Amino acid sequence: MSQGQPRRPQPEDQVPITYGDVFQVSGEIANKPITPQDAATMQTAENMVLGKTQKGGPAAIMQSAASVNESRGVVSHYDVTSATGDQGVTVSEAVVAGHHIVTESVVGQYVGTNTASSPAPLISGGDDQVTIGEALEAAALSAGEKPVDQSDAAAIQAAEVRATGRMQVVPGGVAAKAQAAASQNARTMRDEDKTKLGDVLVDASTLLPRDKAVTREDAEGVIGAEIRNQPELATYPGGVSASMAAAARLNQK
Repeated sequence: MSQGQPRRPQPEDQVPITYGDVFQVSGEIANKPITPQDAATMQTAENMVLGKTQKGGPAAIMQSAASVNESRGVVSHYDVTSATGDQGVTVSEAVVAGHHIVTESVVGQYVGTNTASSPAPLISGGDDQVTIGEALEAAALSAGEKPVDQSDAAAIQAAEVRATGRMQVVPGGVAAKAQAAASQNARTMRDEDKTKLGDVLVDASTLLPRDKAVTREDAEGVIGAEIRNQPELATYPGGVSASMAAAARLNQK
């Protein structure tokens, strides 16, 4: 190698667009380049749920980023991000307060929401705001078959605290049910024998002595509680945190 020649910085057109550049994600996935096959996987998932790729949604964003990365030569057309290939992408749906909410995640981390009016409205809080109880019930629909674990119980307890304003777990309340389910599930071997989120959250609104409209701060608090109790530091697609985040976004519209 010749001496005396300064090393040139890597040109911008050789730097890949990563997940962290376009989505609020953390951990290993944040530094991974978005590949054409990742984008195709998300597009397929959106098409299965929505019947089309939503304009400006996660699949469209990923497709644009992947096209740039391929044109820069930093990924090939058939590349797949290892984390995405192993854990995949998820598009889940639920009806909350008269709105159809589609939540999208990449390797368990929330990346976007699509909302549309629903012909079957549910009762909501004042001024058509989605309440914490309703958001929990939405999680029962979108992730109802997930066995309850400690991260779910922590998220549900955080939601209950924010709804009631009481730091203590309400006896017989939704957080108490979730904690009991998580403890029992930890001693149960087979998933089919475990208590599911749907079992715990189906009547969440009636188990809350007080309820309130979901705010961004409420969603952030619940997300933090779930992540802190999850070994992979990620939220579950369509789960408690995702439903709270979707409700907060809907309430801000």
